Amino acid sequence: MKSQRIIRVKALEGKLSATGKRFGIVVSRFNAFITERLLHSALDGLLRSGAREKDVQVVRVPGAFEIPSAARTLAETKKFDAMICLGCLLRGDTAHYDVIVNEVARGVGQSAQETGVAHAFGVLTCETLEQAIDRAGLKMGNKGFEAALAAVEMANLKKAVVGRWSLVVGKAKSRSRSLSTKARSAKARKKPRS
Repeated sequence: MKSQRIIRVKALEGKLSATGKRFGIVVSRFNAFITERLLHSALDGLLRSGAREKDVQVVRVPGAFEIPSAARTLAETKKFDAMICLGCLLRGDTAHYDVIVNEVARGVGQSAQETGVAHAFGVLTCETLEQAIDRAGLKMGNKGFEAALAAVEMANLKKAVVGRWSLVVGKAKSRSRSLSTKARSAKARKKPRS
């Protein structure tokens, strides 16, 4: 039996430290019974990770459909390291639920991609109120807390990736300048003197 070689590559990961980071939280007022639980747990997660209250901005919107627009508006200010989007959608008897779920998910993802600011998705999409209650602090933990930790990690990951990339680019530019200087020196030595 041939043994497989284990390849170890160092992975970049975001730390769970919110110290020095700024966060925007967009929370829907619709289904407030659930979204307020998500909000309180998200704030708890940020504060436990080292965020200061003054570095967290909460914005309330009427419903989940308005979350992407508000998140994008905040992200475009470039004052935040990450956004946390919180809401609760419960399936009803019509196709309205499917339309809203798809638009909210698409809008949040598009905002993150186009602004370059991490967006954590803490919008519950549940079949029943019981499922939502379970995900807002009972059997399934609290998705607001989880979204806050994801936002903290992604804010730090961006810093790690950008920092690492700038080091690589900086070394390459430095090496390129060094090679360019050596080439000019060599060319100058080869020129015949008149």
